[in-house]
Amino acid sequence: MTRHPFEQTPDYVQSLARGLLVLRAFDQEQPNATLSDVARRTGLSRAVVRRLLLTLMHLGYVGSRERDFFLTPRVLELGYSYVASLGLGELAQQAMEQLSRRIGESCSMAVLDAHDIVYVLRVPVRRVMSIALGVGARLPAFATSMGRVILADLDARTLGDWLRGVKFQAFTSHTLRTTRALQRELSTVREQGYALVTRELEPGLCSIAVPVHAMDGQVVAAMNVGMAFTEDTPQRAVDTVLPALREAQRDVEQAISRSGWRPHLTAVRAHG
Repeated sequence: MTRHPFEQTPDYVQSLARGLLVLRAFDQEQPNATLSDVARRTGLSRAVVRRLLLTLMHLGYVGSRERDFFLTPRVLELGYSYVASLGLGELAQQAMEQLSRRIGESCSMAVLDAHDIVYVLRVPVRRVMSIALGVGARLPAFATSMGRVILADLDARTLGDWLRGVKFQAFTSHTLRTTRALQRELSTVREQGYALVTRELEPGLCSIAVPVHAMDGQVVAAMNVGMAFTEDTPQRAVDTVLPALREAQRDVEQAISRSGWRPHLTAVRAHG
């Protein structure tokens, strides 16, 4: 695997990078892992993994039970610190709660991080996905409505770079899984100002999303409504849900304008 040029400079802290890699070795599929499991998932030696796990245990981010290791709630501090510093959730909370009550469906807000979207706010009504979604959850941007409305705002060069790094996956038979197909879809999204994704991530899911703009017009996040799929859901999404979603979009953008909120960094990060 080709190393990034920065990784070969004196400023690169390899031990920090490896520690974060170990933290990411735990997920919903493997919440508990042995030392050997972590070594296999990270590609690091058992000796290195052992030192990292013991250090993370000392710092309170990892616990152990017999031969298994697991993350502790302290790890949440890392993610929630980002959400708090972002500030969008607080500005959007009221509008999204009103939207959810009005249409009786779950709604969410997410930002783009490399090739995933990351949930920064969620108002659930019912569970329509097999994946448990909450703040910090990640989904592949190319197959999601929120990912597509953010991607549609990228300039041609940035989008081109992003597309060269994306790894397509056929989640269902309806998933768009080629660069050309996604580019065509993003052109449509750009023209209509919203993205509708039907049965691409899961067979029983339909979602519709709109972008959220900062005061300078930059798309800094996306909001969506997720619904269980039936034959009439796509039409209902456009005719009934979209107008309500656009009202919430205006409310959130007005709250951003009144507060003077600006992204302290570029909220949309297109590269890993």
